[in-house]
Amino acid sequence: MRTLRTTLLTAAAAGLAVTALAPVPAAAAPAPAPAPPKFLSAGQLPASLTPWTAGPVRQGVPAEGSVCTEGIAPAAGTRHRDFRTELDTGARQTITVAATTDRAKALAAELRSALETCLDRLKEQDPGLEGEAFYQGRVDIEEGAHVYSIDTSYPEVGSTDIGLYSVGRDGRAVTVVEWGQLGELDGAPLEGFKKTTRTAVAKLY
Repeated sequence: MRTLRTTLLTAAAAGLAVTALAPVPAAAAPAPAPAPPKFLSAGQLPASLTPWTAGPVRQGVPAEGSVCTEGIAPAAGTRHRDFRTELDTGARQTITVAATTDRAKALAAELRSALETCLDRLKEQDPGLEGEAFYQGRVDIEEGAHVYSIDTSYPEVGSTDIGLYSVGRDGRAVTVVEWGQLGELDGAPLEGFKKTTRTAVAKLY
């Protein structure tokens, strides 16, 4: 009996040793992080009398300039890029990647609301300002994009400015495109801006 017990203990010990020496399966490599959304290039902006120049893509929200949507998008998950021409024309694209699709939907809705009420808020801040604001329609791309125009003027000094804006979404990514120059809506490239908006949303993912 003692011999049998010794034999069994020896076999069990040998089995444990073999098990300990068996190779452990390698852990699966972590999935690569998804590529960040892509920005517009200078050549994808509406046609201008002088060429567009694209600035670098910067982290966070713009420090200034986006008066209609300032303070809405979070700095985390946001990047932006500015564009300019040799004339008094400029543009900007901002992209925010939200934590969830629901948050992206809520952000897009809040940005649209800010654009819809922007002119009224500007007039409250500056009673000498006049202008008109219009919803210029939906662009059917991914989860959709919406285009707005805001035409402002200061009659006392005779200056006029026109701004075109759009908000679009693809999944968790929300983009805002802004375009502005001296002049009135009649001289703005509205159809070209809608094409730019379509491209901006299509490039997100």
